[in-house]
Amino acid sequence: MSVDAQDSPDTGELARTPEQIPEGQHGFWTGRSGLVVAGILAAIGAYLVVGIVIMDVPEGAKVPGPTFFPILIAIAVFVLAALLAVQTLRKPEPVPATEGNARFHTDWKSLGLVFGSFLAFALLLVPVGWLISAALLFWGVSRALGSRRPLFDVGLALVFSSCIQLAFGAGLGLNLPGGILEGIYG
Repeated sequence: MSVDAQDSPDTGELARTPEQIPEGQHGFWTGRSGLVVAGILAAIGAYLVVGIVIMDVPEGAKVPGPTFFPILIAIAVFVLAALLAVQTLRKPEPVPATEGNARFHTDWKSLGLVFGSFLAFALLLVPVGWLISAALLFWGVSRALGSRRPLFDVGLALVFSSCIQLAFGAGLGLNLPGGILEGIYG
């Protein structure tokens, strides 16, 4: 019996570790999880295209028009999705040589915090405004990524969302939702 082989508790047979499986016996999806991300990017690109097609463009809109930048972003998303898919198909990730039955895990707490922060941002954007909802989003993401300095994170999130508000307002002439602070800075 090989030193690396282990008895499988379920069947009593020998379980093979990834490095013991011959190269040709790995499934197609082994090392190609990047195709899922490429698919998600392509779906986002398709969603952007649908939004561009159904966008109401005023007749007096000047060239390049309000669809110019969304078209550029949609093209970039499709190009990135295609490049990621080609790279993943050409060079799949190598099978890790792990000892025993090591498993990867998903940090559901962090994922839930990012998702909850984004959902709160989407729901609170109009009623409370950009400044507060964006600061909440930035704070939630920083907590999910492991920051343990809540007061510093809140301050930095407020500064960051304020800078974006100024860039959109002063630099681009666009107004982000003011919400409850509408009369103060809107």
